[in-house]
Amino acid sequence: MPTALLIIPTFNEKDNISRIIDAVLLQQANCPDVELNILVVDDNSPDGTADAVRSLQDTAKIGPHKLRLISRMGKMGLGTAYVAGFRYGLENGYDYIFEMDADFSHDPNEIPVFLKEIQNYDLVLGSRYVSGANVANWPLRRLLLSYYANLYARVITGISVKDATGGFKCFRRKVLETIDLDDIRSNGYAFQIEMNFRAWRKKFTIKEIPIVFVDRHAGTSKMSKSIVREAVGMVWKLKLRAIAGEL
Repeated sequence: MPTALLIIPTFNEKDNISRIIDAVLLQQANCPDVELNILVVDDNSPDGTADAVRSLQDTAKIGPHKLRLISRMGKMGLGTAYVAGFRYGLENGYDYIFEMDADFSHDPNEIPVFLKEIQNYDLVLGSRYVSGANVANWPLRRLLLSYYANLYARVITGISVKDATGGFKCFRRKVLETIDLDDIRSNGYAFQIEMNFRAWRKKFTIKEIPIVFVDRHAGTSKMSKSIVREAVGMVWKLKLRAIAGEL
């Protein structure tokens, strides 16, 4: 049976982590042809997120096989968390590798849709900016920032993806095998742009599917000015490296 690994990076997500893990694993019944496993990559959360995951691993209902944990020494960032998860997924033979947030902004009920579409594409992106998508409970300022950030990324890089900054996606393993993970230069939300751009440049097939994006249920946003600045600069670096034939 094909296997799928859902990577969930965490920092202070104790209020969400148990519920999101349960919600993801409930989707196994709707995905009978693919085995679902979860990998939590925690950056030494002070609130005890990693301990909550360990407690779930000890339950007969879940166990350590379905739920894995990488506990890192400190707050090292979103991009490096996903790269650590990608390496784990590749080393352990997973066929499909997901990115997913812990805060319920990404609906676990969409997982079967991703797995259906990944049968025909190399990368499936959950998009907030295609027909049928919806964004709920976001302040207008945050929505406009996201929309224009994606427009900016498309104009500068030429990428044919409407939502290049989204973090709900599914890769075939061959995409991650082809991308040089040691060469990833970004760590915040720019990481999403960079991964999409690299896959697009290598001519992998990409499918955007509409999702309902809901602002987090609990906890606080990780968005900051430094993350925005990184994204602004990264698109130019990607364009220049592509022109130089480095990507």
